Amino acid sequence: LAAKYYSFSNVGVCTPLEDLLEALRGDNQGTTGIKTDEFMNNKKSHEVQMMSELVDNIANYCGVKQVIDIGSGKGYLSSFLSMQYDLKVYGIDSSNTNTNGAHERNRKLKKHWRAYQSRGRANLKRQMLEKANDRPVESEIKCKAISEKLLNNDSSLQSQDHVTIQDLVPSCGFTEIATSETNNQAEVDLVAQTQSDESKLSEEVLAILNVLPADAVEVFSSSPCNCGELCEEEKVQRKMASLEVKESKSSESNLYFPLTSCITAETELSDIITDLQDCMMVGLHTCGDLAANTLRIFTAKPEIKAVCSVGCCYHLLSEQFENQEECLEEVWGFPMCQYLKDMGWCCGRNARMSACLLPTESLFYRAVLQVIIEEIYGVTKSDRHVGKTFSKSSSFIDYVRKSLKKLELDDSEVNSCIMDYYEKYKHRMNELEAFNMLKVVLAPCIEVLILLDRLCYLKEQDNIAWSGLVKLFDPVKSPRCYAVIALKKHLCF
Repeated sequence: LAAKYYSFSNVGVCTPLEDLLEALRGDNQGTTGIKTDEFMNNKKSHEVQMMSELVDNIANYCGVKQVIDIGSGKGYLSSFLSMQYDLKVYGIDSSNTNTNGAHERNRKLKKHWRAYQSRGRANLKRQMLEKANDRPVESEIKCKAISEKLLNNDSSLQSQDHVTIQDLVPSCGFTEIATSETNNQAEVDLVAQTQSDESKLSEEVLAILNVLPADAVEVFSSSPCNCGELCEEEKVQRKMASLEVKESKSSESNLYFPLTSCITAETELSDIITDLQDCMMVGLHTCGDLAANTLRIFTAKPEIKAVCSVGCCYHLLSEQFENQEECLEEVWGFPMCQYLKDMGWCCGRNARMSACLLPTESLFYRAVLQVIIEEIYGVTKSDRHVGKTFSKSSSFIDYVRKSLKKLELDDSEVNSCIMDYYEKYKHRMNELEAFNMLKVVLAPCIEVLILLDRLCYLKEQDNIAWSGLVKLFDPVKSPRCYAVIALKKHLCF
């Protein structure tokens, strides 16, 4: 109960995503989203879909077309922002391997993107032609049904003056027994029915074309003065030609540039990006100090008009007061705000590790590995890291061997006893499970502290018009779900 009291769900400091989007859009409607799950896994798809929509709305509100993606990794968010929203995106990552991978992934994505566009156009043409061919038959059936209904109710119509012909002939243009006024009304209703049918078709087509860029899809409507002069096939051809022109323009404006550079609080973006313009900064799960440095760069550079940052890997944050060694020239990841600095606040590595949720089996593997390393090799501390070995291992034996290789230790010394250690501690798995669940309870409290520190830092700045925390993702799909967002002072709601 105490942990829940201090979690975001109870603190009440978050801005609802819907309210923020409404304020950013004003009278403008959001663009039709496309599905990303054809290009990435479910978790990443959800994150990119939600964040890109928000980033696009912020960019439009600020009047910028350039986006800088810090810690861009393989370029999932960057490429999507470029292709879906026609933004000029620079993705910066410290890993050259990631940058090269982003280049290759973007090349393949563009190839498939064009294929999806071609497939979408073919489906669109087929749907429109089928609809056009079916419409005369539907009209004939409707008119026949209404005719029969009129004949059956002729006597009742004569005796009930309050019943009008429009009640029975709403939209088919059936005029044999209608008055001149009714005839005109029927024609108007026919146009309305046609527009309604085509509007419905538009919704169906949008569902089919949900892998196309937003500006490659336009809503279809009927024009009374022109559509009657063209046959259905001609209308389809004109519509397809319009889509192809829009697609061509969209392809020309899609720009994404993966770059390799290590970002610090002192980084000069103009040294990395030669055509730096008014822009906004984004970061999707930026690790450790990178999230803090993103906010510092944002506040320091006038050309950066907005920021949207989702952090992660809190255990990698550097802390100013963790070792009781103050260094005035060092830039720390925590704390950022003056309030906590004045208090000399320290979380400590254990608390920050508690904010990182890992599978219990992964923790168990890691714990037993540490016992093996200490007892067999006499190693109690190392500068090397095991990393994400668990997810790449087929068994505990495989995990230990791969880990020892990373730590540059000879695995021949433990070949015969690896499973002995596993069996020795297996009965304590329940204890580790309980410990892990305690971490799950406490993790939101640690996260609240770290994110409120970042929000308070922004509130302390004189050049910030608005800043807030937004629950951007579904925490079941993406546990690190909170975004820190801010707009520079000359922009306000």
